[in-house]
Amino acid sequence: MEMHSMSSTLTKPLLNKSITKQKLQLLVEAAIFVSEKPLSIDKMQNILFSEYQLTKKALMAVINELQQVYQERAVNLVEVASGYRFQARADLSSSLTNLFHEKAPKYSRALLETLALIAYKQPITRGEIEEVRGVAVSSYIMKTLLERNWLKTLGQKEVPGRPTLYGTTKEFLDYFSLTSLIDLPPLISLSKKQKFEL
Repeated sequence: MEMHSMSSTLTKPLLNKSITKQKLQLLVEAAIFVSEKPLSIDKMQNILFSEYQLTKKALMAVINELQQVYQERAVNLVEVASGYRFQARADLSSSLTNLFHEKAPKYSRALLETLALIAYKQPITRGEIEEVRGVAVSSYIMKTLLERNWLKTLGQKEVPGRPTLYGTTKEFLDYFSLTSLIDLPPLISLSKKQKFEL
């Protein structure tokens, strides 16, 4: 792989060892590639480079260079909520689906509406979800979302009965390739929503 031109050694001395910028870039690239889950800057700094006095700024500079290297390739280096990962470019996804024998799970409209309400209105109680949707939320829906680790309990609301408050998790953000809730698409108005079927 062709690397950007780099200085031979990082200018500041590292704790006990020195590391070339090229080796640093190779280690970061390999670590993100082999990691089963997205890899955060903190995890890289505390585990992978614990023997070096490496600043977050230096690590971010290497990640930014790698993102540039992969920008026009079939695989991109992207940031999601829990860190960085490699993933196929979005415009190639439909062509790659035949490689996977497992079909993507199909979720009911009720489950998707419940998930959307939690994502946009969190923290929210089950009763508040039911009030907006106008129907009861089945235990199966809540169980499915909790088992997928897309939801977590955030505590209890300080009202009579102390209902559980729900919110989304980093796994939810990772699954939908979001870095934070700010990246959620804007809500469409009810009149537009009625024109589309979920």
